[in-house]
Amino acid sequence: MQKGTFPLTTSLRVTYMRLVVLGFFFLCFSLLTGAEAECPLQLDPQRAVVRYGGSVAVNCSTSDLLHKGMGWEISLREVLKNYTRSLITWRVSELKEWNINPIFCYINLNYTRGDSSQCQIELPVTVYKTPDSVSISTVNHRGPMIEGQQYELQCDVHDVAPVQNLTVRWYKNQTLLHQTTFTDTIETPVNKNVTLLIRPDRADIGAQYWCEAELDLGAEGPQPPPKNSSTPLSITVHYKPIINETKLPSVVRVFRGYPDVLVCEADGNPKPTISWSLGTNGTEHNIYSEKLNITESTPENVYCIANNSVGNTTRHVKVSIQEDYLPLIAGLIAVIVVFIIFIFSFIYTVYYKKAKMGHYSLKNAKPSAQNGNITQNGKQNPIPMKKLPQSSFLA
Repeated sequence: MQKGTFPLTTSLRVTYMRLVVLGFFFLCFSLLTGAEAECPLQLDPQRAVVRYGGSVAVNCSTSDLLHKGMGWEISLREVLKNYTRSLITWRVSELKEWNINPIFCYINLNYTRGDSSQCQIELPVTVYKTPDSVSISTVNHRGPMIEGQQYELQCDVHDVAPVQNLTVRWYKNQTLLHQTTFTDTIETPVNKNVTLLIRPDRADIGAQYWCEAELDLGAEGPQPPPKNSSTPLSITVHYKPIINETKLPSVVRVFRGYPDVLVCEADGNPKPTISWSLGTNGTEHNIYSEKLNITESTPENVYCIANNSVGNTTRHVKVSIQEDYLPLIAGLIAVIVVFIIFIFSFIYTVYYKKAKMGHYSLKNAKPSAQNGNITQNGKQNPIPMKKLPQSSFLA
């Protein structure tokens, strides 16, 4: 029993020791590879944005004081190196290169085993140039535009880089209409032409179209992003006349014997000319005026025609001559008024006579001869009163 157990215990101990050794080597390997994966370099700034012909300075620092040297490498060629410092600066006073990438800051690491390894970190560099000019024009057209037709505007951006950071925006007055971005990876300056289709109407008279080129280079670039704008393009729009139907109804009633005037007004650009055509087909007689006198002899159908270089518009008006019953009505009312006045006068006269016959006045009245004796002097003698018996008073 004891002889069989001893070899088993020894075998377990050997296996355990081997696992410990393997774990130790695995830990060391992990630490070494982790140190290598985390390159001990830091850039300030982490991205460089430089105007063409401008200056640039970027610091590369390390926390590893036991390194075997660090430096800058530009376009696969070494430009700067040192062995003792923990910070190294790439500096250019006047940068006039477009294709400068790739740019790396590198460091040679020193490990305890005696062998070295190198790690590096890339510096993205953007060299930019704002446009020399931004202009706007019409394509294959000159002069006024016709309402409802389609036209093409073009915005020309000259000599800008990098184009992938460019945005071109279209405006009408202060309203944004459209914007265009680019996916080109060209680093050198290029010219870009951007077009916009418009269909103007009469509300666009005097409207100003303009375009703007913005170079957005991110947080490391200039703030706010540089913008270049074109000179505004003012457009002139010509449109067909429109007759004011409110002031010129389709049916006009005119009383016989009372002439009237029709007025035809129209809006258009250029300013339209106004004429009247009289007759069934509107071709019998033409009158070139905004006003038309209507009389009994005016035809039943008249036409107002507004015309300019874009086109013409016709308004049909039907003239209806009406009999004037106003004098007849006025005469009838006058007869009725006179009749009413006569009736009231007659009633008043009859009533007044009846009232006069039943009214008496004693003022300055003279007695008649039958009522008393008349003296020779014309004076009436008093009538003697008959004395009544005393008994009658007592009664």
